Amino acid sequence: MGESVTEATITNWLKEVGDTVEMDEPLVEVATDKVDNELPSEAEGVLVKKLYEVDDVVQVGDVIAVISTDGDAPSASPTTDAAPVQETAPLVEIEAEVVAAVAAPVNGSTDIPKSNGNGKFYSPLVRSIAKTEGISFEQLESIQGSGENNRVTKKDILNFINNGGAAATAPAKEVATKTAPAATKTVATTKTEIHTPEVPVYEGDEIVEMDRMRKLIADHMVMSVQTSPHVTAYVEADVTNIVMWRNKIKNDFLEKEGEKMTFTPIFMEAIVKAIKDFPGVNVSVSGNNIIKRKNINLGMATALPSGNLIVPVIKKADNLNLIGLTKEVNDLANRARNNKLGSDDIQGGTYTVTNVGTFGNVMGTPIINQPQVAILALGAIRKVPAVIETPYGDTLGIRHKMFLSHSYDHRVVDGALGGMFVKRVADYLEQFDINREL
Repeated sequence: MGESVTEATITNWLKEVGDTVEMDEPLVEVATDKVDNELPSEAEGVLVKKLYEVDDVVQVGDVIAVISTDGDAPSASPTTDAAPVQETAPLVEIEAEVVAAVAAPVNGSTDIPKSNGNGKFYSPLVRSIAKTEGISFEQLESIQGSGENNRVTKKDILNFINNGGAAATAPAKEVATKTAPAATKTVATTKTEIHTPEVPVYEGDEIVEMDRMRKLIADHMVMSVQTSPHVTAYVEADVTNIVMWRNKIKNDFLEKEGEKMTFTPIFMEAIVKAIKDFPGVNVSVSGNNIIKRKNINLGMATALPSGNLIVPVIKKADNLNLIGLTKEVNDLANRARNNKLGSDDIQGGTYTVTNVGTFGNVMGTPIINQPQVAILALGAIRKVPAVIETPYGDTLGIRHKMFLSHSYDHRVVDGALGGMFVKRVADYLEQFDINREL
């Protein structure tokens, strides 16, 4: 399901109980906070049991369905043939164990009925939340569902709770909300414990629960800072030649290739060249071992419309020319913005690039994307006065310049390597041939 993904929401069952299922045939659609996926069947047979319903949140690794590989629903009925009994009995026993172990927590007791009798269905997750929060069936009926056929989803009922809808029947929860978070949260690390302070809530403040993707990002960032001693080196690069060259070819390139030539793939090309020169930044740390990566898989941090962040990966970027990098950058960026990335698109990165200049920032101190050991932030390109060396002496001129901010893991990347690498990237950018042919 992708790195750091621990749970998914079932959005649609593609097969019903009793349907025949082929090997690798799509069985169910699930959504995570990063990507949506169709999960293929791992067996050929008949679907005999669904252990979760649409809108249920399932942990990665959970059993979600039972398939009879005999091609029919398993039966424990007597038979006169001893051999078949010996073959089918284990299947029945396994199914019973799986159903008992997995279905029990899903179908926990609740006073909320599954349906209102008029076709409005409430999933086990929604009913469980309603019971925990003290929401009555009448209040549940009043919630306008955003799911299929107006079905109430987890998001709907949490919004209802956050907006005070459950206050009348859950006074204890109301008090907790007004003072939240009163308890001190403890985050365990390998060396010590970090106690987060109590945060007061004042009149007029609004408490908004993080969505799952934001929680994952927060956990990942905290983990990265605790894991790696971060050091950041800065270099300013003159990219005037690149700006002039792109302005010269961008219209012809769009007409010829059907793609926009942005600055990002040009920068990516220089970064790949520098990684080849200094492969020590293209590694990972596992205990006391250093894993030297064979391929250069560039992650490109991409902001989503929701404000969250995702890092699709250009696989084997060192095998691509500038046109290939351009097509990959545009494709991944477009699919990220439209929530069309697959799980493979966000895995396997060995070095990450983030373009803080997109938001007008001139430099930044990016956090390493674990388990990588370095990340480069690209600042905004600015017109600045600069000293220009000529055969006739120094003169002043207007140049296009940008800052490169290189954060690296000081456990394995020392100052010399970290500094020389980012300087080499700047050198490649400044040496760009303004007369280059595509």
